[in-house]
Amino acid sequence: MNHDHVVVQRPDAPAKQLLLLFHGVGDNPVSMGEIGRHFAPLFPEALVVSIGGPNPSGQAPGRQWFSVTDVTEENRQQRVDDIMPLFIETVHYWQAQSGVSGAATALIGFSQGAIMALESVKAEPGLVSRVIAFNGRFAKLPEQVTTATTVHLIHGDEDRVIDLSHAVKAEEALLLAGGDVTLDVIEDLGHAIDGRSMQAALDHLRFTVPKRYFDEALSGGKPQDDDIIEMI
Repeated sequence: MNHDHVVVQRPDAPAKQLLLLFHGVGDNPVSMGEIGRHFAPLFPEALVVSIGGPNPSGQAPGRQWFSVTDVTEENRQQRVDDIMPLFIETVHYWQAQSGVSGAATALIGFSQGAIMALESVKAEPGLVSRVIAFNGRFAKLPEQVTTATTVHLIHGDEDRVIDLSHAVKAEEALLLAGGDVTLDVIEDLGHAIDGRSMQAALDHLRFTVPKRYFDEALSGGKPQDDDIIEMI
């Protein structure tokens, strides 16, 4: 499959986890790959890859998944839906390349990358086990969800590009539908990732136990080994 990407970490042994990173509008996989370097040491058995958007945006090497020119609340969902098959195909490609199932895959996105990651688990429930959404949103709030995916929303309270209210509404919608979600609000942070938001993401991947594990325990089942993406 031909797409821009940067392999941040490739373990010597077969990968046990897969972490895919997705950048914002006008950014590129090299830049987002620097975010991936924070995750790699804590997950030495993970294949960590930063994925570039398929379309140019602004000056090279800027990329994007969909155009934000004249984007509105009414047309955003259609723009996402038009490119979503390629996004999901890209996730499946790296799952096949790594030999890692959706149960041990995490998507980590910022801004538009977070939008695509959140929307992908609407389009294909169970695609991955975790979504880390830095300063993102849903195009339209979900009405049905599955606990197969745990969603971690991390948002600056001073974001003027994607308002914090979108993350708050996303948390409310996911909880109302019976989903599994956390929300971390980072004080005095705009549309950016800082050390505090990064630490929140790392802590969630390592220490937050997915709701589905509790559900399985209550039903008498237990998670399979390859369901575990964090060290718990």
